[in-house]
Amino acid sequence: MFAPLDDGYLVLEHPPSFLVVGRALRRIPLCIETVDGEVVQGLCPDDLVVASAPGGGPLMPALMLIELVRRYGQPLVVLPKGHPGSRRLSVVVSAGPSVRIACGIQRGTHPEQDVLCGSGAFAGLRLIGVGGGVRLEHPPPGLQVRRLPPLPADR
Repeated sequence: MFAPLDDGYLVLEHPPSFLVVGRALRRIPLCIETVDGEVVQGLCPDDLVVASAPGGGPLMPALMLIELVRRYGQPLVVLPKGHPGSRRLSVVVSAGPSVRIACGIQRGTHPEQDVLCGSGAFAGLRLIGVGGGVRLEHPPPGLQVRRLPPLPADR
């Protein structure tokens, strides 16, 4: 399944959980901070920045996380496995040319940017950035898809 995407967002819903997908839109050096050091991963304009809210909740934090990465170049912080802060992460983010959703992983603990924690409804879904949009592989039955315009720029 192909979904066109410009500078806005694609919201994938399987209530109560959701994913928000945005394209990187420009070349970005993405810094990934881990306990052991820092890794820098380059993002290209058609790469994806994906926010996941496995338990649902408000949409705005997911949109803001995407913008912190793609507009402001904020680094991603990866917690060590078993970190108590993982339980408080209601929204997590990943970025790269493709992102695979997995439900058996702990939120915020994966430096590999090709995997992202999601609800069981999204398990196995793969999102791939392609020219002008997103290719969805293995979308779950009953998936609801909608588009949102970009957030307004700073004043």
